Amino acid sequence: MMSFRILQVLPRLDSRGGGVQRGTLDLAGALVKAGWQSMVASAGGDHVPGLVRAGSQHFTLPLTSKNPWRMWRNAAALARLIRQHDISLVHARSRAPAWSAYWACRRTGVPLVTTFHGSYSHQNRLKRRYNAVMTFGQRVIAISGYIRDHIQQIYGTHPAKIRVIQRGVNLDQFDPAKVTAGRMVQLTKDWRLPDGAPVIMLPGRLTRWKGQLLLLEALAQLNRPDLCCVLVGDDEGRSAYRQEVMAQLTALGLSEQVKLVGRCQDMPAAYRLADVVVVPSLDPEAFGRTMAEGMAMGCMVVASDHGAAPEVLGHGKHGWLFTPGDAQAMAEAIAKALSLSTADRVKMAGANQAFVAKHFGLTQMAAQTMAVYEELINPLASLQKAA
Repeated sequence: MMSFRILQVLPRLDSRGGGVQRGTLDLAGALVKAGWQSMVASAGGDHVPGLVRAGSQHFTLPLTSKNPWRMWRNAAALARLIRQHDISLVHARSRAPAWSAYWACRRTGVPLVTTFHGSYSHQNRLKRRYNAVMTFGQRVIAISGYIRDHIQQIYGTHPAKIRVIQRGVNLDQFDPAKVTAGRMVQLTKDWRLPDGAPVIMLPGRLTRWKGQLLLLEALAQLNRPDLCCVLVGDDEGRSAYRQEVMAQLTALGLSEQVKLVGRCQDMPAAYRLADVVVVPSLDPEAFGRTMAEGMAMGCMVVASDHGAAPEVLGHGKHGWLFTPGDAQAMAEAIAKALSLSTADRVKMAGANQAFVAKHFGLTQMAAQTMAVYEELINPLASLQKAA
């Protein structure tokens, strides 16, 4: 495989980021491993030192700004980087930086790839025009079939430009066999989990659309005092919503059962402690990485039946889907997951792990993305490989 210089562009690289940051870091590591040159431009953040240690270069630019003048200045700075470092291709992952990258690529003649990480708000013409830059790449990566359909419907993107590359799970990290008993014991102590209690876990930022309040309603309807529920995720400054969740816990009599544990630094161990992972998102998930991670770790998964959840859960073959926003339907799905016999649970866990390894592995994601790069940088070689 030939080596190219790839510049990924995004707003920031901090630990509070979601799929955009995770995808950038995962791909940067894969590029270095493959012998390519990985470069990233962002406004910085606490992930930058690790990125650099892993072999990538980082360029700090004020790419969080949505000010048109600043975005235009960023385009000039990116064009200089492209020329100075002989960049082969630019990959933009967020809207404001994508505008700057688009203008820079037009100036330099370098190919542009964009990744559509979410559906974005598109209620008016101005919003749709701003969002549309994510379809301006010569190739547009959609992180799920759901997102592919969305961008074709809303933005009229030609299907020939779109490549569906689902997000990758690091199966070296999310491997049940690699989680030691000591890590699980430590987390059990930190979270003060009761011995022997079945654990329901919702991993996700503490924000309304992630569905924490809906889960509390479902738990109240389940009426299972033996259960323990863990809400894993930072409120990221949403103190009012956190207080609302706490008030609902008290109102429903769930204060002893439900624990808000904040951000977790050892998610593989967290999944190992969970019997059921719940993803009750009120809005459609563009992919739903926590579903795939939970499956990789052998958890039973229950999720809202919209967005990319049916793809990740094999349309119900690898988990339980329920009507979005329906607490009773969620409670019934959780009850079914908990009712599995040990033998059935082991069988389903094995099938889920195999499904994730086949469809959502980090290795596949990186290889598919690099193949898209080669389509644009070296189309003749790409065609020869396809033949």
